[in-house]
Amino acid sequence: MSEYTTEVLWERGDQDFLDKRYSRRHVIRFDGGIEVPGSASPHVVPVPMSDPAAVDPEEAFVASLSTCHMLWFLGLAAKARFRVDRYVDNAVGVMEKNAEGRIAITVVTMRPHVTFSGERLPTREELDHLHHAAHDACYIANSVKSEVRCEPVY
Repeated sequence: MSEYTTEVLWERGDQDFLDKRYSRRHVIRFDGGIEVPGSASPHVVPVPMSDPAAVDPEEAFVASLSTCHMLWFLGLAAKARFRVDRYVDNAVGVMEKNAEGRIAITVVTMRPHVTFSGERLPTREELDHLHHAAHDACYIANSVKSEVRCEPVY
């Protein structure tokens, strides 16, 4: 078993709080020492009570799925002896009511575009196989109820 830790810190400061107009800005500290500014999404909590420049939980969720897929893909591509030069994914999560009528991120669509070089370039079938295997292996995708899609950009 492995454990992954983060620390989320929010402080009221001199805000009233009880008027419900408090800032949702906070700090997310990861176990490696990096700190990231966090906030509620401006789609959920209006500015100025949210901070559009900070990472919100919905963005972090989409990013964790995209990152996990990418890391597995890179490992599988290297094992298959395909040289990856660049990997970019413009992932999108959709938040709406789910089948139970609750608000959830119901679909995450990844659109990875991968650039290769060298003598051995993957066929489209090999590329599809790498993405499928990466999706199947991704710990994060295996941990959520949301549908997770991968739509590579060719």
